[in-house]
Amino acid sequence: MSSINSQTRISMTSAQLIFWDFDGVIKESVYVKTQAFTEVFRPYGSDVANRVRQHHESNGGVSRFEKIPLYLDWAGVDSSTKRVQKVCEKFSAAVVQSVIVSPWVPGVLDYFREHSSKQYFVVVTATPQEEIKHILTELKISQHFKEVHGAPVDKSIAIREVLLRLQCDSCKAIMIGDSASDLRAAEANAVPFVLRRTPLNNSLQSNYSGLMLNDFC
Repeated sequence: MSSINSQTRISMTSAQLIFWDFDGVIKESVYVKTQAFTEVFRPYGSDVANRVRQHHESNGGVSRFEKIPLYLDWAGVDSSTKRVQKVCEKFSAAVVQSVIVSPWVPGVLDYFREHSSKQYFVVVTATPQEEIKHILTELKISQHFKEVHGAPVDKSIAIREVLLRLQCDSCKAIMIGDSASDLRAAEANAVPFVLRRTPLNNSLQSNYSGLMLNDFC
């Protein structure tokens, strides 16, 4: 199977506006975050850690601000705002550098260099706003994106606000993601969706009949 078929390539290059998820679309960083979640909750026992891992893998693209209170409840720990913030900080400290050094999705840098001056690129991610801005700066790719929208802003809301502000018809935009939450955000705004295939979204692949790609080569 080729990395990207002609129909997907045409849909991408003809779009005026591209919404990009980050983990699993720009960087191969999904596994990094899986490991970080598992290690953060390992002190609460292997059963909790394994449950956290399975939930995270099945709910990619969902903000840690939603996941961590749930995981604390599973661990039988108070999920107060202060506790959630402390765990979020611990998670961030464990994961940021690992995300930065994780592999690029093949071909994505070439796509940025070739098309970012011709298309309007926007990052929409569940990673916290300041953290994703720091990561993009460290990776030296900030210049390719006109806008960056991270948590706690919901992806579907971010997409809607960008479309309205730019007065862009949704059919002239496209969303590239790797999770069900990415697909839902695109569908909520009638934006065509491209699914990036990964080993963690096999079930989504089998239920999705739209455009897909393996990488950007």
